[in-house]
Amino acid sequence: MKHLGILAHSMEGAALCLRAFCQEGFRELGPDDHPDVTLDLIAMARSMPAWDAGDHDPIRATLAESVRRLAGAGADFFVCPDNTAHMALERPGTDLPLPGLHIAQVVAEQAAGDGRARVGVLGTSYTMDGPLYPRELAARGIAAEVPDAADRDTVHRIIFEELVNGVFTDDSRREYVRVIDRLAERGCDAVALVCTEIPLLVTPGVSPLPTLDSTRLLARAAFETAVGHRPFPAWRGGPVQK
Repeated sequence: MKHLGILAHSMEGAALCLRAFCQEGFRELGPDDHPDVTLDLIAMARSMPAWDAGDHDPIRATLAESVRRLAGAGADFFVCPDNTAHMALERPGTDLPLPGLHIAQVVAEQAAGDGRARVGVLGTSYTMDGPLYPRELAARGIAAEVPDAADRDTVHRIIFEELVNGVFTDDSRREYVRVIDRLAERGCDAVALVCTEIPLLVTPGVSPLPTLDSTRLLARAAFETAVGHRPFPAWRGGPVQK
């Protein structure tokens, strides 16, 4: 089995990914068993000024340092349970020390496998306004929809004021359900929860649309890679090849 490195950027999503990865092992391999896994987390606070400035190169450098530490710990490949971070990882630069799975590709593959035609995208404003999901969904013949500007602001605010800090409230859950309802009215047949903390707030039982849980989908893909049931990744950061 291969050793997984989790390149963490936001704490709650990374912790959920670690837990979900190990739980895949419990189900498939038996009690208490899972492939080796190492998590590295440099505090997101160090990168927030660059996110706010739209300067992704220093963020890539910080994330690359985490990948170097994961490689030093013996990891064979990495996943990054932070959708927005992939915008920085895709910046041109020196190859990362480990190959990794790309979270947007994992989610888009699942959407295609589920036969989705129009997927709503919920995440940070950086992700909702960015190219990752329109590109990966379109490559599979799927339309991407994002909430209107006011709802995008609400979704983003709740992520950074609450979710990444481990705060999950009924009021915020109702706001997200309302936003998903609006996406359903616009013809979406699923919603991609592509801030990795959102699945801790919005569960399939409360969502008006079927959910694509980016955190658990990535954990499952990581487990399949570690046990040899999925092709080993080749991407080492930088622009994604078509």
